[in-house]
Amino acid sequence: MAGSIITLTTDFGLSDHFVGVMKGVILGIHPAARIVDITHDVGAFEITEGAFVVAEASRWFPRGTVHVVVVDPGVGTARRPILVEAAGQFFLAPDNGVLSMLFARAKHKVRALTNDKLYRKPVSSTFHGRDIFAPVAAHLAKGLAPARCGKIVRDYLRLDFHQPVRTGRRFWTGAVLKIDRFGNLITNFHIDEFPAIASRPLQLAIGTRRLTQLVATFAEGPAGEPVLVVGSSGYLEVAVNQGSAARLLGVGVGAPAELTVY
Repeated sequence: MAGSIITLTTDFGLSDHFVGVMKGVILGIHPAARIVDITHDVGAFEITEGAFVVAEASRWFPRGTVHVVVVDPGVGTARRPILVEAAGQFFLAPDNGVLSMLFARAKHKVRALTNDKLYRKPVSSTFHGRDIFAPVAAHLAKGLAPARCGKIVRDYLRLDFHQPVRTGRRFWTGAVLKIDRFGNLITNFHIDEFPAIASRPLQLAIGTRRLTQLVATFAEGPAGEPVLVVGSSGYLEVAVNQGSAARLLGVGVGAPAELTVY
């Protein structure tokens, strides 16, 4: 696997040295690694957003890719680092639910990262991205067998924020998974699970609005008015033509959304 791909997804931003340090650690162990930045702009501590980003992005990478996901408000606490094998790829992350959408999508094996011989020493209590996840990623990309990282565990944390809850015959309660840079509100209503969205009248109650207009493209929406669109990831989104739905509606990640399909 020499020269294999390692991706980085964090909430670190780019104004500090953290991302560069992780890359330096990886390249010091595996100089031939190809490092891909998925994003470092996940909202600070936003596990839900991180889960969405890595689940959507990882499906487009080849088998053997190593994904490092560091959205870790519990760094240094009893929460453990884990390695997940799924869809022929590897995922390194804290055991805090940030891989929940991946767990729901693909068969997987989860290992606790207990082989501290792979860590950078000493291990900081505030920067596991540098001292645990980056070096283990480099070793995996060089061909280290996953079994050498630790034993399989089954008590890992799985969250269900991505699963809408049925609250009536035609009613479901969901939530906003992510706000993209254009201000579009990406909900957890997926067209595969709610195919009637495309063919039947619907209503989405979010913030103070009740939206009923579903359009095929962002440009079809009246200027300044929120509309519904099924985005490229297959999720129902709230968008404003050349505007920000998040700003207009005043809602954020985790905001409730009530779907009615008639």
